[in-house]
Amino acid sequence: MSKADRAALAPEPAGRAGRPDQGPQEEETGVSVCGLLNVNKPKGITSREAVDRVRRLGRRLKVGHAGTLDPLASGVLVLCLGPATRLVEYVQQMPKRYTATFMLGRTSPTEDAEGEVTVLEAPPVPGEEAIAEAARRLTGTIEQRPPAYSAIKVEGQRAYELARQGKPQELQPRRVTVYRIEVRHYDYPELKLDVECSAGTYVRSLGRDLARSLGTDAVTTRLVRTAVGRFTIEESIDLEHLNRQNWREQLLPPVRAVEGMETVILSDREVARVRSGQVIRRRPGTWKSDKLAALDRTGQLVAILVPRSDSLLGPVKVLPA
Repeated sequence: MSKADRAALAPEPAGRAGRPDQGPQEEETGVSVCGLLNVNKPKGITSREAVDRVRRLGRRLKVGHAGTLDPLASGVLVLCLGPATRLVEYVQQMPKRYTATFMLGRTSPTEDAEGEVTVLEAPPVPGEEAIAEAARRLTGTIEQRPPAYSAIKVEGQRAYELARQGKPQELQPRRVTVYRIEVRHYDYPELKLDVECSAGTYVRSLGRDLARSLGTDAVTTRLVRTAVGRFTIEESIDLEHLNRQNWREQLLPPVRAVEGMETVILSDREVARVRSGQVIRRRPGTWKSDKLAALDRTGQLVAILVPRSDSLLGPVKVLPA
């Protein structure tokens, strides 16, 4: 171990312990809350509106969502509350599952039924086998062009804002992964698909590309997100069922936000050091990941750790006791 590493492991003088990524949430609000909510967002409201509704349930409650759902879409919206908002990025990167309904032989500038829908004149009517084959071609790692009506920023402005101003942008394709597309129901012009995909995938654009590969077009008429990682719609709570009396009962532990990440169980001494922003020794032959979920002996999430050197780990996200 280097001299610098030995110095880093020295006890921190009293009153000088750093607390990376820690905010004064508890002291400022008086609300002792840190956890996740698996909410079933209804169609017709934005993800921001869902966040605002939950925020009003507590006293100056800090709430953030882990992945936007358009107003047309319903389903799983994971909300992070209190210090757990520091974990939003890990939930955002989890794979997603959707059930999507499309109408073939139609087009719309928004690629869904929220825009002005135009029925194509005498479009081809593909068979179910052709649709299944087109779906297979879209499976795997693909380059996908996001819709002009999307939240992607172009020179500081959202693409949908520019589109509404009559300046639709031809957005650059992005690499996404589609793990599975399954035809659930087909009765022309209606097509229903089950989709499992990576973060950043636009399902309405999948419908567009599938239809165009068959010489036609499609608009999304219904979209339900059925899962985000292991957060499923079956375990979600309807947004309208949350109230001031029951919302705390629905809270999930912060460790659910890092499912799939390599974990390490810390000793009580290591927990104290990490919560003070100090480094801990990296045990030889273990913890090869670029980040680790550090748990205490009870299985509660303490922090996210990253390598500081070949022999040391330090916290980048710390949760309160």
